[in-house]
Amino acid sequence: MDPPEGQPEGGSGGGEDDYRSLVFDESFIQAARLQEFSAQERLDDEEHAAVRSRPPSGPDSGTSRSGFGFSRQGVVLVLLIVIAFGTAIYMGIRNPYQSAPRPSAEPMRLDLLPLAPRGAVPGATPADLYEHSPAAQFRTGADGVTLPPARRSKHFSESQVLAALTGAKDYVVESSLDPDVLTGGAVRPVRILLTPGQQRQFDRSLDSPRNDGRHLATGWMVRFDPAKTALADPKVRVNGTLSVREAGSNALEVTADHVFVYAVRPTDAGKGKHAEKGASLFTVRREVRFHFDRDDLRTHQLSVRQVSMRAGPMACSADPSDALKPLLAGERAKDDGPAGTDPYARGRSMASMCGVMAASAQPSPDRPSR
Repeated sequence: MDPPEGQPEGGSGGGEDDYRSLVFDESFIQAARLQEFSAQERLDDEEHAAVRSRPPSGPDSGTSRSGFGFSRQGVVLVLLIVIAFGTAIYMGIRNPYQSAPRPSAEPMRLDLLPLAPRGAVPGATPADLYEHSPAAQFRTGADGVTLPPARRSKHFSESQVLAALTGAKDYVVESSLDPDVLTGGAVRPVRILLTPGQQRQFDRSLDSPRNDGRHLATGWMVRFDPAKTALADPKVRVNGTLSVREAGSNALEVTADHVFVYAVRPTDAGKGKHAEKGASLFTVRREVRFHFDRDDLRTHQLSVRQVSMRAGPMACSADPSDALKPLLAGERAKDDGPAGTDPYARGRSMASMCGVMAASAQPSPDRPSR
């Protein structure tokens, strides 16, 4: 039997040829697939077999091991996994298909016109007042905020148009009909419907309301000063319309135009029949223009672009920045003209604009019930 690498050089001849089959050189030993345990190893562990298998080695083995006991294939596989994982993280951060940062929302603008009564404000029970007012046939609460048919437009599907109309209705209901919002006790139902950019303007309007056309709390929602005005009837009468149109290829604009009629009374009037007879009606004509881009439709939020309000009976000199201040039953406006305007004061003075509330807009016993 010859060694794997041939007969060693300088091999002796003669009588040793008879034992040549029993001589193993270094190459033969390295090629062996079995290895005998040493005497010390067998003494240390009597359960060892006499021999053990050796890992294949050499250029033809295909499974050579690194110094740490891992095969080349295993090391390569681990490296590939690490590279793939790193690539995934990198692409997630630098994804070219991610949407660009949203631009800052356009600020809300408010045009508010107080309507002063010509005489004393009529008072009665809410039922009598509604029955003898133009709001006799109005619906109650959210039932009065009706949706028009939703039809697809040039760049928006029917479901997207419906989402815009529904979002606008939700805002109208929360900002103008929710009793907790009307009495100044809640603001979150309105705030969460706004885009993050407008939420900041909303917060500034509540933290520091001012009569500048942009930072009036009453521009975002109808609310009264709870220390002076309470709801005599939580069921608000409503009538109006919602309409939608495209504002370019990437936005929808919804306009909500509604008349809200509130039965109010003095907060300190107490309860009972006497207090009910001291109720009066406060009317707000509120036109709101909403803006929805595609992200707004996806996140169910909106931007309020323009609010136009006509509210009365209210004194021309009343400051509506934080809350609306109705004239209550039996009260009169101190003057029918607009409040004085200071030409040295910077900013827009909404209080300098005032109108007169028509007698036909007030409840009247002479008006036939409907």
